[in-house]
Amino acid sequence: MGTTKMHADEVLTDVALVRRLLAGQFPQWAELRIEPVDSYGTDHDIYRLGDELSVRMPRIGWATGQAAKEARWLPKLAPHLPLAVPVQVAMGDPAEGYPFAWSVYEWLPGANANGTIRDLDQAAADLAAFVTALRRIDRTGAHPRARGARGGPLAEGDESVRRSIAQLGDRIDGAAALRSWQESLDAPAWDGPEVWVHGDLLPGNLLVVDGRLSAVIDFGGLNVGDPACDLQPAWNVFAGDSRRRFRAELGVDDASWLRGRGWALSQAVNALPYYWDTNPGMIRQASNALAQVLADDREA
Repeated sequence: MGTTKMHADEVLTDVALVRRLLAGQFPQWAELRIEPVDSYGTDHDIYRLGDELSVRMPRIGWATGQAAKEARWLPKLAPHLPLAVPVQVAMGDPAEGYPFAWSVYEWLPGANANGTIRDLDQAAADLAAFVTALRRIDRTGAHPRARGARGGPLAEGDESVRRSIAQLGDRIDGAAALRSWQESLDAPAWDGPEVWVHGDLLPGNLLVVDGRLSAVIDFGGLNVGDPACDLQPAWNVFAGDSRRRFRAELGVDDASWLRGRGWALSQAVNALPYYWDTNPGMIRQASNALAQVLADDREA
């Protein structure tokens, strides 16, 4: 934890820093066991704190608003959702040379969804139920969505996607990626009501207990926007029959399916050049998603 920099200006953390911060601000927890949590997440270091808590430490400035967003919205969303979500119990202040606010959460058990789901067809139904429930929640008072943020028009990410594909060169089939991306861009825009979207339903943000989905974490991309954004699991988690089950459960029309595929492609090709040398877990996830998108494109 904290030994490999993924971002030029990121802040490294370690167990000693976490203990000092706890001692200064939450001494009731300062003597609990602290263990780094293995993760290929890109913007937080996570430490298990005793048996029932965890500490989340932003690595980079852009992640510093997530804890406040989750503190505001997750207590309102959670009662309506069929899967568990994070529960924040404390927010810490910058100190000990660490420049960001940090947070303490209840520990959520489970492994990430990379190869741990026993029945993908059941998981497709379970995750579709979560997405459906999230979409139905009242969005009154929702924060404004920034340009380029999850849930906005795909065209806002066009320049970034094309730049990333160019940077990847012959590491991917760039021509096929561009064709698929253009097909998604050309799909009719969403003209229905904006809804709550998680924005980052990737395998690393889905927890699995005893082979079944149990929780959804990391709501840093939470926004109100085009529901197609939350179709990313179709190419990141599911394939074949389970992908078709996920689509059927959500009743996805052709235009939304293409936009969702565009979101999956965008995440993959933007991640690949950025994390190529620093985050092998993210590279595996993004490479698999891109392969699924391009295979799906050929089969369409």
